[in-house]
Amino acid sequence: MRPGDPALYPPKPDQPSTLVHVVSHGWHSGLALSREALKAAALRQGLGRLATVLERFRDFPVVEIGWGEARFYQETPTIADVQLMSALGALFRPGNAAVLHVVGLERSAPQVFRRSEILALRLSEAGLDRLARFVDQAVAPDAEGRPREIGQGLYGPSLFYAATGTFSILQVCNHWVGQALAAAGLPYAAVPAIHPKGLFLDLEWRGEALPLPRPVAL
Repeated sequence: MRPGDPALYPPKPDQPSTLVHVVSHGWHSGLALSREALKAAALRQGLGRLATVLERFRDFPVVEIGWGEARFYQETPTIADVQLMSALGALFRPGNAAVLHVVGLERSAPQVFRRSEILALRLSEAGLDRLARFVDQAVAPDAEGRPREIGQGLYGPSLFYAATGTFSILQVCNHWVGQALAAAGLPYAAVPAIHPKGLFLDLEWRGEALPLPRPVAL
């Protein structure tokens, strides 16, 4: 159980900060935050691949970003679509290629994903810069060093991009989200992060992230 970095997180009361939402879609989690703030962090550091991806979504104030196994992620928009053999292959087949899923949101994550579990936290500017670096490194470049789009995303205005890393039971989508936040200064524990509920529990317990209530259905 890796501790957080108090020099990065939480931000000091007198420091600028950026709101980040961690979204659980049941089997998969992602990060949603201001596109403008993330792009500013990318430009500050010369992170060309991430800046290019974010420019593609310039018409949207918020982006959601997730990472996962290429075949399973693209074939499984909801938990109801999970196929056993596909899931087992993603978890235990060696060398599974990875993808990034980027979605443009017209409103904040809690307003869009009204049936999802969501945590809210704030990153310092230095923490956001670290997060931007982590995401930029996850964008696999093409032969000319640019992001490689590989298809339409799962919902809304979204795209899949080729990503670095390989997917397995030792490195699933929720690990990636936890590691992205760990780069920004939050604590991280690999074993509970296998599932979104474990990731969320640790972020609430040690990271003091705030769970947002779900709207009450009438």
